[in-house]
This record gives sequence, structure tokens and C-alpha cells, in this order.
Amino acid sequence: MLKYLRWLLFPFSLLYGLVVMLRNWFYDAGLFKSKKFELPVICVGNLDVGGAGKSPMTEYLVRLLKPDYKLATLSRGYGRRTKGFWVANNEVNPVKITTATATEFTVTTNTAAQIGDEPAQFAQKFPDVTVAVCEKRVEGIERLQINHDLIILDDAYQHRAVEPGFSILLFDYNRINEPNLLLPAGNLREPFVGRYRADVFVISKCPPDLSSIEQQIFIARLKPLSYQQVFFTSISYLPLQRLSGGAELPMPSQNTMVFLITGIANAKPLLQYLGKHTSHIVHHNYADHHQFSLKNIAKLAQEFNNCTAAQKVIITTEKDAQRLSTPELLPLVNTLPVMVLPIGISFLNGGEAQFNKTIFNYVRQYTTHRSVH
Repeated sequence: MLKYLRWLLFPFSLLYGLVVMLRNWFYDAGLFKSKKFELPVICVGNLDVGGAGKSPMTEYLVRLLKPDYKLATLSRGYGRRTKGFWVANNEVNPVKITTATATEFTVTTNTAAQIGDEPAQFAQKFPDVTVAVCEKRVEGIERLQINHDLIILDDAYQHRAVEPGFSILLFDYNRINEPNLLLPAGNLREPFVGRYRADVFVISKCPPDLSSIEQQIFIARLKPLSYQQVFFTSISYLPLQRLSGGAELPMPSQNTMVFLITGIANAKPLLQYLGKHTSHIVHHNYADHHQFSLKNIAKLAQEFNNCTAAQKVIITTEKDAQRLSTPELLPLVNTLPVMVLPIGISFLNGGEAQFNKTIFNYVRQYTTHRSVH
């Protein structure tokens, strides 16, 4: 059925692809303006819709670079209820955003409704880093560049109004062999040839034991240019934590009933990981960036309370935790034992050292390092 639906939608994909290719050609030809900045701007993105691990990669870059540089992350803030430029509240190291003409300082509390779930996650984990959101990335960078050494753009590969100095393009291991069909028949936001704007390819969510033969097959599929390095990463699951924070907790045992609630693009790797610990999983699965409602949580609470298992727990992701922590939901959520499962990334083949070197080599090209600490 899905196959036939794709064929029905294929003419619309051709039209969409024509529009996207014309748009990219206008930018490449200089007919549309693309602004380049005089400070390091690293873009993290992917070609298709859905999660390819952009947030864990952004967090990896933050941890790598923040000891040496005053940096900011800039996102669109997908799913937020606000518009324009916002900076997450930062009590540890408050940020003053200024321009030549006037002070431009917008502060918000770090809620998913105000800045989006992923930026809220960044702000919670990195209180010493500026976390900003703005639909117009050029405007956002212009406001941030005076007070920062470096800016990381999260999910901005298709935002051609900015010409980043360095682009990291992610490919989900689980989807890399799917047909390269454009929306709406497929998942691509732009033609596959768009990969050649990137400086580095990262194939994410790989099995830790991915063979060298499989790796070569994937590299052959991507056909990187001579300067485009290819790295492979796997998901690194970290210890469980309570939604309210605190000490690390052990993973559930085989006899534990797990109620999993997610609103992410692809929960398959998470389900596979939890399945190694218990076969008793009830998945409350919602669309990516789903704004949880009281009805959703009430349903979860009812099923959890009706469960007669001696050991039971509720698990969610870091991104989902931001949308569960709204003032409307917290009174009910706090009555439940909600645990958060953080993730990171691990490089295969010892690629971490080479990846880090590549990033630092790019950043250090900017010899006019500005001290704003």
C-alpha cells in the first residue's frame, strides 16, 4: 500500500524537487544572497526529515569546544510558541546581546514552549553556554557574533541564507539505503546531490560492531569528494536519571514493566536498546516534537497505575522530557516515576581523534580570536 502511495505522490515530488533545485541554483549562482561571517560557524544538519542524531552531535561539539571558546548554539526552535530571537535564561553566565545601535537583550525561561524542546535541552545541560533561537539564522548570528567566538547551527543545512564555514552532514544508518525520493513521496528535503555542500559526512546510529566491509559499502553509496571525510558513530546510552535530576539509576531488570513515552522521529534504536534489558515494554509513541497534552499523560498514568507488575517504571528521552516539564503537565507528571535516558555518541574505528582534529583545524583558521570571557 505504501509503495503505491509513493507512486501517487511522485509527481508532487518532481515538482518539489524542481523548486528546491532552482532555489539552490539561485544561491550557488549568487542570485539569492547567502551571507558568510567572520567567525567560525559550524552547521549540523541532514538531508531528510526526521532524526539523524543532530542534537547529540551538537552536544558533542559543545563539549569539545566550550573549554576554549565562548560559543553559542543557534536553532530555529521547532515547535515553540514564540517568534523571533530568544536567548535562554542563563543565571550562571548571563549574556548581553548588543548591536552598534542599541541593546538587544531577550531572555526567556528554558521551556520547550518558549524556545523548543532541543534548545531547552541544551540550556539545561550547558548553563555556561548561550542557547539562542531564531527563524532567521542571519539575524540570529548578527546578534550573537559580537559577544561570541563561535556559533553552532543546529539543523540548518537547508538554510542557504547563511553560508557556514563548516558543515557536518548526518546520515542515519537505518535509513541510508532507502530510495532517494524527495518529499512528499520520500523523506528527502533536497536532492541527494546536495550532500556535496558538506565538509564532513557522519553516518550515525551504527551498530558498534559495524564491519569494515559494510562501512566501505556505505562510503561507496555516498561517493564523497576527495576532501569529504566520512565518520561512523553509534549511540551511547548513558545512565538513567530521574526527571527532576539527581543520582544515576540502574537500568530496569528483565522483570520490570517499562512504559516508554516518546515523541521523536525514530524510536527504533531506543526500543532495541531497552529490549536488551526487558521484554516488557508498552510504547506510547507520538509524532516527532509532539506537544504532550493532559489527555496523553492521563492515559499513561491510568495504564501505569492499572499495571499489577511488582516492578514498573516510565522512561522517556531527554528531548521528550522538556515537553513533559511544562507547568500544565508537571502536577500530574510529578506523581509518576518518570526516568530520563540520556544519549551521546561514540566514534567507530577510533575516529574521534581525527574528527576533533578536523574541527579544531577549521576553528583555528580564524586567527583574530576575540576574548569575550
